[in-house]
Amino acid sequence: MRESPAVDEVSYSVRVAADGPAALAAVGRAAEEWGAAWEAGSSGGRLELPVAAGLRHGRLSGRVAVSAAGTGETEVAFHPERSDWHLWGAAVVILAVAAVGGVLTVIWPFYPELLAAAPFGAVLALSAWFLVITRLHNRGAEEFLELVTAHAAPPKGEDES
Repeated sequence: MRESPAVDEVSYSVRVAADGPAALAAVGRAAEEWGAAWEAGSSGGRLELPVAAGLRHGRLSGRVAVSAAGTGETEVAFHPERSDWHLWGAAVVILAVAAVGGVLTVIWPFYPELLAAAPFGAVLALSAWFLVITRLHNRGAEEFLELVTAHAAPPKGEDES
């Protein structure tokens, strides 16, 4: 089993085509769109980011640093300091019900009296599975920084000079 690194050992960064104040403004707009808590400072700020990884949901808190990267670019770095994760309880219960339906579907050949319940078990398993699988998504620091990059990009049709 592979151990995941501690929160303070991980950092995420991206280069954006904007100066420092514009990059900070892009972080603010991205945080508002994401539903994150953002406290801006002079060369960065504090960010509390709602994140999701499959059945795990939580919050990632840390600091954002903005520094000049040369040639008209700015580096935006997110340094997580704390993370709080929990399981999505409703999805776990629905998947447990799906597992019961799946087991019912698989074991009926060994217990012929369950034949009448086998189609119900299959429908239960599939519907519960698709109910959960359609709502799973990953939203983390990397995706947030991609959104910052999109907000910092000049509008289409505007000449870069």
